[in-house]
Amino acid sequence: MVQLTLDNEQKLWNSWINNRDPHAGDLLLKKYKPLVSYHVQRIGAGVPKNVSRDDLMSLGMMGLFDALNKFDINRDLKFDTYASFRVRGAIIDGLRKEDWLPRSAREKAKKMEAQIEKLEQKLMRHATPEELAEYMDLPVEEVYQTVQEHFFSNVLSINDQQDQDDAEGKAFAIRDDYTKTPEQEVVFSELISDLEENIKKLNEKEQLVLSLFYTEEMTLTEIGELLELSTSRISQIHSKALFKLRKLLSTEMLNL
Repeated sequence: MVQLTLDNEQKLWNSWINNRDPHAGDLLLKKYKPLVSYHVQRIGAGVPKNVSRDDLMSLGMMGLFDALNKFDINRDLKFDTYASFRVRGAIIDGLRKEDWLPRSAREKAKKMEAQIEKLEQKLMRHATPEELAEYMDLPVEEVYQTVQEHFFSNVLSINDQQDQDDAEGKAFAIRDDYTKTPEQEVVFSELISDLEENIKKLNEKEQLVLSLFYTEEMTLTEIGELLELSTSRISQIHSKALFKLRKLLSTEMLNL
């Protein structure tokens, strides 16, 4: 990461804003590149292995450059905060446009969902990833990966649907992506409350990983270092927690 004093950084911003000095822009991009790496690791935790991290980095850097071009230095807003929205949005939009989840993977996710229903009817309770892996004769790691991919694909689908819903009224209204309607606020509050209650049913380590990942916004690698576990092990714990919460998420939010 490029180390700059506040004074030097201010000079770079002035040079970039006033003159679009390419050298100043390049140094600012290098300084904030770790922000892109951070979002790539977080988003990359839920996408298929065939999605190149280099592609995610490219999408993120495009978002960072877009943020650099559109940032108003006179606003009472930190560039890190503004750039985070742009970088994350660029990666998500890029994944949606490229149809990152192959049809075969979508079919596999649907098949797994059907098998989960059958197994849980047989067991008369929620199935564990290990039980499902044995039932479907699959490696448990594949179960974890499919659950994460299906979860993330539905998040992208929700965004897509919102875009389609808004298309008809674009000529008559300015879209506000940050303000919820009163109805949305009520539903969202109820979902959060239900989710909190279900999270309490997870074991201590699963609750900790979810808290560090979603609340403290640590990466899987950082969580692994904190808990003295490998990144792959943290990824497994994260996936297993999502698997346990699948019923709530699919019924209330993702309509799986």
